[in-house]
Amino acid sequence: MAEQTTSSIVVQAPPSEVMAVIADFDSYPDWAKGMTKVEVLSTGPDGRAEQVFFAVDVSPIKDEYTLGYTWHGDSEVRWTLVEGGMLKTLDGAYELRDLGGSTEVTYSLALDVSLPLIGMLKRKGEKILIDSALKGLKKRVEQGA
Repeated sequence: MAEQTTSSIVVQAPPSEVMAVIADFDSYPDWAKGMTKVEVLSTGPDGRAEQVFFAVDVSPIKDEYTLGYTWHGDSEVRWTLVEGGMLKTLDGAYELRDLGGSTEVTYSLALDVSLPLIGMLKRKGEKILIDSALKGLKKRVEQGA
């Protein structure tokens, strides 16, 4: 990945439960801030999503994009932008580390938009997206559906 922003959080659940929530794209609008529509376009032989369409509306960004996913068991998932409107790059990963009853979730994200933005503003945007996603994921996993 190019320049990226990374952050971590500890979730009080085993990696398999955390990854199950990450892989449940249909529920993203219930807990992922700004997700207005999420649709799995294709799945792999293991039943996990390979391509997913997203519509997001988080001021000032309103966009639609498709991500391609690569899964590595319950320890890691990586994605890359397949097609986007405003977005030129959206590459990221969730890496899960088993802490014995809890899981450290590390989220890495590199994004670039078609609008000219100062690098500092891009990093700030990445940080906001990451922090929001990690907090939403933690709450979803720990409180259940």
